[in-house]
Amino acid sequence: MSDATAPLPPASLSELEAQLARELSLLNFPPAAWLPEYVTSAGERVLSVAIVGAGQCGLAAAFSLKRLGIDDLRIFDQAPCGKAGPWIDYARMETLRSPKHLLGPACDIPALTFQAWFRAQFGDDAWQALEKIPRPQWQQYLEWYRQVLKLEVEFDTRITRVAGEGELLRLTLERSDGHREQLLARKVVFATGRDGLGTPSIPERIAQLDRRYWAHSADAIDFAALKGKRVLVVGMGSAAMDNAAEALEHGAAEVRLLARRPSMPTINKLMGIGSPGFTHGFPRLSAAWRWRIMYYSAATQTPPPHGSTLRVSRHDNAYFHFNAGLASVTQHGDQIHLETVNGQRFEADYVIAATGFNVDIAARAELTDLEPSIARWRDRYTPPAELESAGLGAFPWLGDGFAMTERHPGECPALSNLHAFNYAASLSLGKVSGDIPAVSIGAQWLAQAIAGQLYGADIDNHWQALLDYSKPELDGSEWRDADGGEV
Repeated sequence: MSDATAPLPPASLSELEAQLARELSLLNFPPAAWLPEYVTSAGERVLSVAIVGAGQCGLAAAFSLKRLGIDDLRIFDQAPCGKAGPWIDYARMETLRSPKHLLGPACDIPALTFQAWFRAQFGDDAWQALEKIPRPQWQQYLEWYRQVLKLEVEFDTRITRVAGEGELLRLTLERSDGHREQLLARKVVFATGRDGLGTPSIPERIAQLDRRYWAHSADAIDFAALKGKRVLVVGMGSAAMDNAAEALEHGAAEVRLLARRPSMPTINKLMGIGSPGFTHGFPRLSAAWRWRIMYYSAATQTPPPHGSTLRVSRHDNAYFHFNAGLASVTQHGDQIHLETVNGQRFEADYVIAATGFNVDIAARAELTDLEPSIARWRDRYTPPAELESAGLGAFPWLGDGFAMTERHPGECPALSNLHAFNYAASLSLGKVSGDIPAVSIGAQWLAQAIAGQLYGADIDNHWQALLDYSKPELDGSEWRDADGGEV
């Protein structure tokens, strides 16, 4: 087809949505549902899949499951409608760090990409001029994604308990209005983001301060209240830059960033080996290789983005301090006194701990019943002494389809039906359950595994359906018996 006769691209969001509907129809979406209804011996109906989290991972997981004919699912998120995920919460970068052309949660559907969504509204010239995706605009795109795919989410709903009942999982839900509900599910997917199986990492010396004078970078922070204040930011990564910049842009008197490292990391090592081969090959590597790669990545550290760093350094009242691990942090009235291991002393009015997150399943109150039975990497693999890492050892040891595994076989069969589709899966399966570049691949792996496992669990029903199927394909008029017998 020549350019002159090629169809014009969508010139509006409504035109794009019509194109998307056609693409999905050509892909036979939605397919027929095939799961039999599941009811306990006591007559309680059992949900096929519960998804905890409605950010980009939860939405991609739900869509991928629906593409495989699994529509008996519910999606929960503790945030209000329109605020799922970190993008308008604690993510404070001006733009996303991922290149604008990556597919994100589009699951190989061209009309579902951010690029298609952007071009339909703002045109090709605006797309060419766009360097990086503005962070709030990514949230708008995800909201459109949810709405156009008709993914119903139960917002303002927190999961307060997950417990095993045989091979099933019982969830206790609590809504913001105080309403409580319990349900049984065959599969539960924790699509809970960066801190999905842990907590913010907070240095003990900071945690003991009066809570009015410090925050973690994932907290809600009143940056306007920092105008004229002296701020210390502990950390030198992406979150440190974003929070330091916010404080500076809101008129902080000075902002000092403190890093334990002797110098700024400048090379994003994993970017150098990123490829479809790495994405698909990582889960197939030996435990030793997976550990070695992730250990090296953590040790060399990911540098903050170029633009985020310039956003801070363009302020004359921003200061970068290296070899500045914490030696002591004390409070004197409304002043914070901090001393570093290299002997530097600082006074500040406020401290921001941009110190990341821990994987710490024991800290997740909703998993109290299951936590003792969950296998971690430290239960399955012992690294050489020079590669020891308590942090990596705390990651869950996951099986097929992001499924939890038992520390001791047979002690908690329900764990094979609890799937960690979040950051904590990265040591077992790679960067496919949180970061934008490969989230569609991870969602497809998850959905395929769940579909296969549910089919296998129901094989008696499917076998009976095979035996019972009796719709004729032929009625006898399609051929003639050459030997003259009756048809």
